[in-house]
Amino acid sequence: MSNNFNNFTKKVVSLGDKINGYTAKIQCLSGAWLKIVAMVSMLIDHINKALIYPILTSAHGFLPTLSNIFDKIGRIAFPIFCFLLVEGFFKTHNRKKYLLNLLIFGVISEVPFDMCTTASFFDKNWNNIMFSLALVLVTIWVIDILKEKMKNLPTIVWLLVCVVIVAPICLLSSILGLDYESYAILIGCFFYLFYNYRFLGAALGFATMISQPWSILGFGLTMTYNGKRGRQIKMLSYWFYPVHLLIIGIIRMILKI
Repeated sequence: MSNNFNNFTKKVVSLGDKINGYTAKIQCLSGAWLKIVAMVSMLIDHINKALIYPILTSAHGFLPTLSNIFDKIGRIAFPIFCFLLVEGFFKTHNRKKYLLNLLIFGVISEVPFDMCTTASFFDKNWNNIMFSLALVLVTIWVIDILKEKMKNLPTIVWLLVCVVIVAPICLLSSILGLDYESYAILIGCFFYLFYNYRFLGAALGFATMISQPWSILGFGLTMTYNGKRGRQIKMLSYWFYPVHLLIIGIIRMILKI
């Protein structure tokens, strides 16, 4: 079994090397530009879900078409955010601070998130994406630690242990009602496992989200990452999430939709 697995691994690595060569030609966007694309996509998606969806039953003309277009654009955001989270995991100087920031802004964002998504101040059944990303970070952090501790064992043993760990975490994400639930955990793990073979991580991530076919746009855009952080305003990236949710949520509650 070990020999078969090693042969399979060599084939995967060989395929990954070939694809890396092809995709190198389109790597033109920094992490900062990818984040901007993801934030615009997320903003459009939340406007659609909070302000257009509720009135679609009584809408005519262009509005349903516009909503459909916004739906497709909105599927870009999450694959990029998950990809950048894994990138941050490998490149941040302080993983504990990274996790703490996600949790803090998860708490800050929860009421605005509920206002935007349910027109209420609290909904225990659905929790915001910052908590999802925090759980992804914890998951890949744990399996990364195990990778180091199990480096003298066959890789397949580590992978089997990862499956045993990831499965209940996926269940936990569903029980907690985290945004994107188990999709988030699996996509994060695929981007982590195939960090050096981005196309394979994106392909497996897309297979996980195949029920949302337009997410291929987001996974495809991760292929354009050039490995550079780019010029970013760190806190702006964090504050954009709760602030835009709060504004949309206030509008929704004023309009009573």
